[in-house]
Amino acid sequence: MILYFSGTGNSRYAALRLHAVLGGELVDIGERLRRRDFLPLRSPIPFVLVAPTYAWGLPKVVEEWLRRTPLAGDKRLYAVLTCGGSCGGAERKLRRLAAELSLEFRGLAEIPMPENYIAMYTPPAPEEAEAQLRQAETLLEQAARRMEEGRVLPRVRHGLPGALQTGLVNPLFYRFIMSDRKFRAGEDCVGCGRCAELCPLSNISLTEGRPRWGGSCTHCMACICACPVSAIEYGRASVGRRRYYLDEEGRQRD
Repeated sequence: MILYFSGTGNSRYAALRLHAVLGGELVDIGERLRRRDFLPLRSPIPFVLVAPTYAWGLPKVVEEWLRRTPLAGDKRLYAVLTCGGSCGGAERKLRRLAAELSLEFRGLAEIPMPENYIAMYTPPAPEEAEAQLRQAETLLEQAARRMEEGRVLPRVRHGLPGALQTGLVNPLFYRFIMSDRKFRAGEDCVGCGRCAELCPLSNISLTEGRPRWGGSCTHCMACICACPVSAIEYGRASVGRRRYYLDEEGRQRD
């Protein structure tokens, strides 16, 4: 069973690629979060967790969902983290989390993909992003084959820098940066509600046809990157930056 969480499409893309090899059930964690669905899940084959890397760690909303959602049947757990560069020391924390949940951790696949965190970084041009996606496909194929054979994934080692990124920078990121206060919709907003529809935490509502953020945000960037008219900005940081959103067919937005 493949459990995936995705804001701008990278991790969904990875989950679909893995599913093409491994089969089984696909579970959208974002959709389950929207429904406040924490019902138990049972799988006859290993669980595969696919998620983006937030400040060199597993998104807290995904960790909290895992803690509240009993996983039964096959107790093996593989993890796949998409990232802009590296996942830092996330593997060590994932290993501990699996032990707490009485799951057998079978390793982490680190999959670099196009940068999508436009609150801080500029996404690559379409041609560069396409090349990165092709490289990611190769890594996903290799990981899927190892999973299919029941093998443990190779260790991801980033040493002391990775440990510091996950152990020190990650908590600071959540404390000082992760907030929705800077999101705003400009005059180009057409009130389509796409942002509210995609928000995994149901944090966005429409008031007189304009989106309003409610104070509970995981910085998945779905609202700002999937807006069909690019009407949403994150303070001044996102102004002029290309939006990156990958649909279910693996196509970048125009």
